Amino acid sequence: MRTIILCCLMLLLPALAIAAPAGGVTKAKGTVLYKSGPGGSYRPLAAKQVINEGDWLKTGKDGWIELTLSDNSRFTIANNSELEIQSYLVSKTRKTGSFGLTQGKLRASVMKLAGQQTDIKVKSSTAVAGVKGTEFFMLTQGPANVFFGNEGTVTVSGSSGGSEPLPADTMTQTTRGAKPTASVRVDQGTPLAKAKLDFEAATGSLPPAQWGDSDNLANIIARWNINHGHYLADSGRHDEALQVFQVALDLTTLADVRADARLERGSVYGRFLDHPEAALAEYLLVLEEYNKIPQMETALYSAGQTLYDMGRTDLAKARFKQYLNEYPEGKHRSSVETLLKMLEQ
Repeated sequence: MRTIILCCLMLLLPALAIAAPAGGVTKAKGTVLYKSGPGGSYRPLAAKQVINEGDWLKTGKDGWIELTLSDNSRFTIANNSELEIQSYLVSKTRKTGSFGLTQGKLRASVMKLAGQQTDIKVKSSTAVAGVKGTEFFMLTQGPANVFFGNEGTVTVSGSSGGSEPLPADTMTQTTRGAKPTASVRVDQGTPLAKAKLDFEAATGSLPPAQWGDSDNLANIIARWNINHGHYLADSGRHDEALQVFQVALDLTTLADVRADARLERGSVYGRFLDHPEAALAEYLLVLEEYNKIPQMETALYSAGQTLYDMGRTDLAKARFKQYLNEYPEGKHRSSVETLLKMLEQ
């Protein structure tokens, strides 16, 4: 009988370990939910809910949660976010943990104690932030991730490899598992500084009165990426520029920002990398995906110009004639007429 009891206890130990308490919800507002395990169903979050390893937290469009862990580290989750508490273990000499941000925005404030080794990871499907004891902000939107450093230094990695240090008052980003971009300073008075302030407000000690700035955060960063990527391209950092424009594409659904990003990618491929096929693909995507936005005129002219440079004369003629038909007073009219005459000769 004693042997049977011991065997039963040994079988129960893994289950008990999985359900180990990680902390508790100390503040919450709006639509806030939780579930136990990935296969469970979300239900309303109770006041002062105890959170165990394997639990998930989710906020609605007006939701906000402050999660205080067993060592007084704190995760603040903004609206429209989902976080999985994968593991968390604290001892006198070591602290380890893993958290999964499937979408949304959070502020992670990780305590660091003297003599204690800290290894905390916050993951998305395409990036990992390695934390030793610091505070940072993380935004996950689809395959794109944006990180702002607030205190200490975080190591940010893409799921496909490559890492980048994130000191305080800097920002890095990645998408689709690529190595993160070089960290840039967040200078006061810039759109990037505005984005960080909005992030701070969304994940402060109290939720904001309105969520408009938080909801627009990804769009602000996407717009900033258009200018930053243009600077990188002019500086000869072409691969970085392409990545920054891709981050913009993955962050936003705004047609004008996405079209600008594709036009810029086409320009990098065509002007700097001698890859006209890739440039043409970007221009054609603008023409196919959008309807009646100003960027379509440039995309149509650029597609014709690229086809002309590739020696595909019949297709170039067709695009130039389409341009004159759709934009008879367009800004590229003179160039198009000249190229058409050359082709017809």
